[in-house]
Amino acid sequence: MPEVIFAGPAGRLEGRYQPSKEKNAPIAMVLHPHPQFGGTMNNKIVYDLFYMFQQRGFTTLRFNFRSIGRSQGEFDHGIGELSDAAAALDWIQSLHPDSKTCWVAGYSFGAWIGMQLLMRRPEIEGFMSIAPQPNIYDFAFLAPCPSSGLIIHGDQDRVAPAKDVQGLVEKLHQQKGILITQKTMEGANHFFTGQEDLLIEECSDYLDRRLKGELTIERPARNR
Repeated sequence: MPEVIFAGPAGRLEGRYQPSKEKNAPIAMVLHPHPQFGGTMNNKIVYDLFYMFQQRGFTTLRFNFRSIGRSQGEFDHGIGELSDAAAALDWIQSLHPDSKTCWVAGYSFGAWIGMQLLMRRPEIEGFMSIAPQPNIYDFAFLAPCPSSGLIIHGDQDRVAPAKDVQGLVEKLHQQKGILITQKTMEGANHFFTGQEDLLIEECSDYLDRRLKGELTIERPARNR
């Protein structure tokens, strides 16, 4: 798993990158929790999601947002971090021009960034939004949400209460042309304490089903 440094909008960004053996394999990018509350690319959930995609043949990248680890710059309240994510996707696509599709998985703050990136990049065909925080961050930009995906959270999450996540899911369920799969994990808090392995099992099951052509709705390709 090569350590990589690539150019970002505010200086260099530090990442971990695993290319697929297949030239045209899809890309997966995993985004970490809030930089000011201990979030890094080495968060266990981020790390495990990275390997989940890698084991299924994806070209996979996780990286530190600006100001974390060896990534340069200062925290920018999501605006700069979204630019970081776009730059990271540009970088990995430059190495893999034959990869036509992409997935993005984000945890907590990373879920918010990932969903914004989804709106801007038509090549993203699937997403995983883990413990999103619609009580803190505005998700109104998902109008409409362009791709099918998974929203997974815990019913004991005090950082992002289940009722708020449910409200977001219900809004997305009203949109046509996509299929939002929701999974509420019983007894799980925002950090999935003691349930990290079960979380990855749920995400893996969703990804495997999507790769089989399930849990999505056929729709015209988005223009790149």
